[in-house]
Amino acid sequence: MFLIQMSGYPGSGKSTLAKEISKHTGAVIVDHDVVKSALMDMPGTMNSTIEPKELGGLSYHIEWSLVNFHLSLGQSVIFDSPCMYNEHLEKGIRISRKYEAQYKYIECFLNDFEELDRRLKTRERRISQISEMPALMKSTFKLTIENSKSQRPTDSGFLIVDTSQPLDSYIENVISYIIE
Repeated sequence: MFLIQMSGYPGSGKSTLAKEISKHTGAVIVDHDVVKSALMDMPGTMNSTIEPKELGGLSYHIEWSLVNFHLSLGQSVIFDSPCMYNEHLEKGIRISRKYEAQYKYIECFLNDFEELDRRLKTRERRISQISEMPALMKSTFKLTIENSKSQRPTDSGFLIVDTSQPLDSYIENVISYIIE
């Protein structure tokens, strides 16, 4: 049994890779965008007093409850989320230890602004997802990528996947990392 924490910027290929890992392993996917979009789509939510940051926090609370539940059943879980906050990283490691599950961290990395923007514009988008890269980010993209906000574990290993390559070219490496 394992918990995989996915990480990476919007459009970097987290969900695509999570789905492929699930096909190979049978792991359950807990997807941040599915939960947050469902909350945003609830009647009255968009016009309510819930701030976007609060909505994100509520989404994460639900998602961690789902991760905890599935691990308690002995099911492997893939948590598909940007993983931009250290507390999420720590929580993933802590829950893995609680259920004696292997903890794995996979970061999807795409160092190509135009490709990220193309993916965002052409994907089937949920309401919680951005539809394009903000114009300001284009001028700061290289610096943003170099100073990635993704949190990485310091006491356990992690895998960084170059998602500019075709999925078939790295999926075996990803599966090997998971089962090692």
